[in-house]
This record gives sequence, C-alpha cells and structure tokens, in this order.
Amino acid sequence: MDYSRKQQLRKLITERKRQLTENQLIDFSEKLFLHLESLPAFQKAKTILLYHSLKDEVRTHLFIEKWKEEKTILLPVVDGENLKLRIYKNSSDLRTGAYGIEEPTGTLFTEYDKIDLAIIPGVSFDEQGNRLGRGKGYYDRLLPNIKAYKIGICFAFQVSEEIPTEPHDTKMNLVITENGILNEK
Repeated sequence: MDYSRKQQLRKLITERKRQLTENQLIDFSEKLFLHLESLPAFQKAKTILLYHSLKDEVRTHLFIEKWKEEKTILLPVVDGENLKLRIYKNSSDLRTGAYGIEEPTGTLFTEYDKIDLAIIPGVSFDEQGNRLGRGKGYYDRLLPNIKAYKIGICFAFQVSEEIPTEPHDTKMNLVITENGILNEK
C-alpha cells in the first residue's frame, strides 16, 4: 500500500477545496446532479444509496430532498467501525452523528440486494473508477456487500491520474463530476 501517496493526495485535495467558495461548490454540485439524472441507471433506480454531505463534499442535501418522494433514499450511519443504512424520510429525522455528519434515524435497511444504485463520495477518484476515501475504511467494509451499480461523485479537481489501490478496494462503475461522466466501466 502506498500510504504516503494517499496522504499526499488527501492533503492536496483538501487544499484545493479550501480555494472554492460556497457558491462554486453549490454550482458544481447542481451541474453534477444534472449529469447523474440523465443516466438510465438513475432513472430506473427505485432504491438508491446516497450520503448526506459534509460542507466540503458534493452537496447532496437538495438532491436528496428532490428525489425522496419518488425513490427510496438510503443514507449511511456510522456504527462503530461500520456503516449501517437507514431509510431517509425527511430532514426532521436527521441527527448529528459521528464526525459531525447528519444521519437519519429512520428504519434500518439490510436488504442490500434491493439497492439499485449506489452513489459514493470520495476524496478522489481516477478515470479507472478507483476511489480514495478519507482513510477510515467505512466504505471499504460496506461496498463489497452491495452489488448495485456504483457511481463515484466528486468535483473535477478531485479526479487524479491514478489512485493507489489495494486488493480490497471496490471500483466504481463510473465517476461523475460537474464537467460530465468519466470513462464508464
């Protein structure tokens, strides 16, 4: 494992994020979700794994609200060393959990085979669909259980030429930025 390379990438991306305004992050997020909504995989999906974004991630809050009535939205909840999935109904069901992340208190969801689409955050992705997370391994432990089509989402400046990978890493089927869709796998 190239741990130092991963740490360097995380630091570089964090510095780039700090250079963007709130309005830029919102604008980029809106553009990204227009690309996502155009995909047949999204249009057909009934049950979608998403995430409730932190302030430095692709902003998912409005997107979740927009689609919560038409699709079953699942959000992760940190439970010790693992992520559990809960059904999102509305913002009043959210409570601040680990790492300051707003997490749903709704019904626990364990039927992973019923997930049609997984939309996954990352610190960085490469065009081969490899993902660099924050380094805690939560998604490394969750993703092998999910057989759904996986889409990584990030801002265009977060796309790296190559992400160092390990055998347990799960590749994304495609990656989307505000500039469009990267190579589909």
